[in-house]
Amino acid sequence: MGLLDGLLGGGQEGGGAMSAISDILASQEGGLGGLVKTFEAGGLGELAKSWISKGENLPISAAQIESVLSSGVVADLAQKLGVDPHVAAGQIAQVLPQVIDRLTPNGELPSGGLGGLLGGLKL
Repeated sequence: MGLLDGLLGGGQEGGGAMSAISDILASQEGGLGGLVKTFEAGGLGELAKSWISKGENLPISAAQIESVLSSGVVADLAQKLGVDPHVAAGQIAQVLPQVIDRLTPNGELPSGGLGGLLGGLKL
């Protein structure tokens, strides 16, 4: 099993990182679009746009995640996963680009809400 299998598996309390990513998206005003705006405001808009576009996904580091997302968001994820906040930021950095890429298969943000998209997402 790879790292993503462990992060996204349902065996962890609360559904693993996928549940936490869902919480991150839900906590952003405007959902996925709001999250992209948060990255743009933090100077990382090009990274987020690469995850949405049909091209290659640019990588993001744990430090960049920590600089863009509030410490409360990262701390909440860390608590949910039972890990240190820096480890949680690293897990977000590994999973978030792929999740956003899979949620935007046509290279653009969804016009409606995400509904049940995250629940059926396979990485």
